[in-house]
Amino acid sequence: MARGVCVGSSSGSTGSGCPLARFLVVAASPPPPPRLIPRPLSRRRRRARGGASGGGGAAGREAVDVGVILDRTTWVGNVSWACMELALEDFYADARYRTRVTLHLRDTGPSAVDAASAGNSNVIKQAPAGELASSLASQLASAITNHISPVATRSFHPLIFLAKFKRVRAELRARERILALFVPAFNSPCRSASQTPYFIRTAWNDSSQVEAIASLVQEFNWREVVPVIEDGDSNTRFIPDLVDALGHVGTRVSYRCKIHSSAGDDEIKGAISSLKGNWTSVFVVRMSYSLALKFFRLANEEGMMGQGFVWITAYGLTDILEVVGSPALDVMNGVVGVEPYVEDTARLQDFKRRWHEKYKRENQGTKLNGPILPGLYAYDTVWALASAAGKARYVNSDFLPSETNNGSTDFDRIRTSKAGEKLHDAFLKTSFIGMTGTFRIQDWKLVSTSYKIINVVDRDRKVVGFWTPGFKISSNLNKKADLYTIIWPGGSDKVPRGWLLPANKTLRIGVPYKPGFREFIQFAKGKATGFCARVFEEVIHALPYEVPIHYEEFGDGKGESNGTYDSLVYKVYLNEFDAVVGDITILANRSLYVDFTLPYTESGVRMLVPVRDRRQKTAWTFLKPLSADLWLGTGAFFVFTGFIVWFIEHRTNPEFRGPPASQIGSIFYFSFSTLVFAHRERIVNNLSRIAVVFWLFVVLILQQSYTASLSSIFTVEQLQPTVTNLDEVIRRGDNVGYLNDSFLPGLLKRLKINESKLIPFNSPEEYNDALSTGRVAVIVDEIPYLKLFLSKYCHNYTMVGPTYKFDGFGYAFPRGSPLTPEISRGILELASNGTMAELEKELYGDTVCPDKNDSQTSSSLTLHSFLGLFIITGASSLLALVLHVGITLYSNRSHLIDAHRQGSWRGSFAILSKIFHEHDNSSNTQDKDETGMANPDPIVEIPWSMSSHTIENFDMDTDMGSPLEGEGTPGREVSNQDPGPPSFAYMHSDG
Repeated sequence: MARGVCVGSSSGSTGSGCPLARFLVVAASPPPPPRLIPRPLSRRRRRARGGASGGGGAAGREAVDVGVILDRTTWVGNVSWACMELALEDFYADARYRTRVTLHLRDTGPSAVDAASAGNSNVIKQAPAGELASSLASQLASAITNHISPVATRSFHPLIFLAKFKRVRAELRARERILALFVPAFNSPCRSASQTPYFIRTAWNDSSQVEAIASLVQEFNWREVVPVIEDGDSNTRFIPDLVDALGHVGTRVSYRCKIHSSAGDDEIKGAISSLKGNWTSVFVVRMSYSLALKFFRLANEEGMMGQGFVWITAYGLTDILEVVGSPALDVMNGVVGVEPYVEDTARLQDFKRRWHEKYKRENQGTKLNGPILPGLYAYDTVWALASAAGKARYVNSDFLPSETNNGSTDFDRIRTSKAGEKLHDAFLKTSFIGMTGTFRIQDWKLVSTSYKIINVVDRDRKVVGFWTPGFKISSNLNKKADLYTIIWPGGSDKVPRGWLLPANKTLRIGVPYKPGFREFIQFAKGKATGFCARVFEEVIHALPYEVPIHYEEFGDGKGESNGTYDSLVYKVYLNEFDAVVGDITILANRSLYVDFTLPYTESGVRMLVPVRDRRQKTAWTFLKPLSADLWLGTGAFFVFTGFIVWFIEHRTNPEFRGPPASQIGSIFYFSFSTLVFAHRERIVNNLSRIAVVFWLFVVLILQQSYTASLSSIFTVEQLQPTVTNLDEVIRRGDNVGYLNDSFLPGLLKRLKINESKLIPFNSPEEYNDALSTGRVAVIVDEIPYLKLFLSKYCHNYTMVGPTYKFDGFGYAFPRGSPLTPEISRGILELASNGTMAELEKELYGDTVCPDKNDSQTSSSLTLHSFLGLFIITGASSLLALVLHVGITLYSNRSHLIDAHRQGSWRGSFAILSKIFHEHDNSSNTQDKDETGMANPDPIVEIPWSMSSHTIENFDMDTDMGSPLEGEGTPGREVSNQDPGPPSFAYMHSDG
């Protein structure tokens, strides 16, 4: 009996130079069928044959036979075979292993697939013991996934394949398990790892490759990419992975360009023409070398390798530059590619030297200077397999063949291998530093870590950066840094924007028919005018490239529109227009079909209502500036301040003396005359002057506030809106107007306004007529229209109510159009440099119409607003009063003391009354000059402190409280014969 492991490779097509070569390692334990497979070798004979390929077997080592399936007519086959042989030589330089892997090559040649497809089984019949070999093409990959992998879940018989898999599917039915190692990995439709646990990839992982490509696209902010691929099974997994990765970075894949491997020049030119007719200029290419070389040559001829284009090649095509050489470099200048990163170590350099010597001996005239990446992966795969076989102590003879044969082929006799599972587990646990870096299997595939980014510049490959899981795109593997300068197609180092106008393309711009509000948009003589068109043209002219445009009116030519605004927007979705320019409001339902730019007008919907003089002017309007409590408080302080001034002044100031009625009149007249600063009474006491100063300050503030409030009542508040909210309109059942052919009926219905109450209008003139005649109570419209209306009818109308949020006017483009963000950025630029403000000034004019809403009504002034002032003047007046009383009592303290000694409280009260009521001519507060003028004949005044014996000389019955006959105003003059008033002490000396 014999066991074997089969390593296989074949190209993705039958032609040489195909990059989609496949390597397959199959841990095989086939029982020896009596006719097709020779009888198993004895242990001794196996040892003797252990070095059939990859070095002779060593004494005492168990042989592990490995079948190698590849096409030596391709460069992949030759390079990989040389690498695998060197791997065994290097691995078994260490003599400690008890097993030895022996490679058995099955060189299928380019036509083996066709021969197998025809049912040729000569290969199996001629196979050595333990080895079954087959050619493997791209169909093999799909077949393994779809047909062999399900079989692997039922038994553990690793198998090797001869026929094309549509035929093999009928032969492999029952009990096999396969350990398949593909070098490099391919992109056939794959089952999950749980479904195919013996299906292992030992080369780069395409899922990480697409992440590298997506990160490169994200680095340059390209929003749309077109994959250009070879039509076949090899890309059925790559494209979904690529689309998902691009979607994660916000990039869209609008469509895919597929080219068959056998396509001729005319078919390829047709595909290139379809690419030229599209906006996108970023392409990801993945195809065979021969097809890629033809494609890039024709693309160069069609002008698609010039400035503005971006070509990214996936790995599998990137190394075409090494293999094909000058022909590829001549037509791929500016192309950027990704390639798995392999550190250039001393060990690798030594291996390249040895490989070159070996390869040059076996392949005379080769142009390759070193092993390309698939060869390095083949080296690491064989090394890992040899290591796993040694650790698992893989034995070739641990099975027994089935004695029954119920099928039509030898495969029906295969039974389960017990050692294969050990080899499988050991291989999954194998980890080492190989030629390509760390070799480690995770989720049944080799863990890929880093990629390098290649730029084709002047017929040479240049590394411009790397991709790593941690730093993504960077020029350094260990930190985040900007990429080195990339030379793009056309020889420019300026990063392409990712899209180009299609060749000979003129944008068809749809313009709505507008019966009213023509200041926004109007079409005449093939040209669009108005605010919307001017903003659009300002943005278009500011772009760094030319955009040809042609306006077309959405009308029937007879003064009628061809449909609603929604219909016009939908024409963009149907590709009948390339854009729509006009007063198009950005709405959610419209954005389902088109992309809108940023809004270029103020957003929102409000109400337009007439204004009326709703405040009635009555005979008592003058009282409204001040509230009732302020009126009462002000009046009280007038009286209080007048009393304080009278109390302080009436003893010394003749103008505040006289009969009681006269003195009361003086109090009120003085206090209220201060309101207009018309008081004529002379103030002679400093304390009363202080009180009056504070009071005049309060009066000044009150007067100014009253004047301002009264002016506001008669001017600002006379214009008020007739309606302040829609609820009032609904409650009253009034009609509501709106702009015809707009989205507003839907909004008004949602606001629960009866449809029968809605009346459409077309122009500002119709708005004015409807509002002024009372046909409608309000107009509900977007703010730009209302502002234009108010610029003409400012004084009679106003905007009121809440603002219902909408996004304003925008330009509509097809979904995914690269012009959308360009125009949006242009709108922002116009807003920032002041151009937009100038255009709006031309549209609305210089008229400023402030909103006249109910929040502007003025309320009456209250006592609380002036409480601080009243506290200040009240405190100052009370302080003056207290000081006056204190000073007066102190000046007459001797009389008070005498009265207190007599022990009569009535006498004390009478003295106090006389003190604060009696006229005091000796007060030092009276101006001397004024006194002299009032008394031209000097007299001798008797001071209050005159001694008692002098007072006794006067008549006790003299009435001191009444003036002498013939005197003028009491207190104004004193006759020369008047001896002066006696003291209060004298008057009460007898008592």
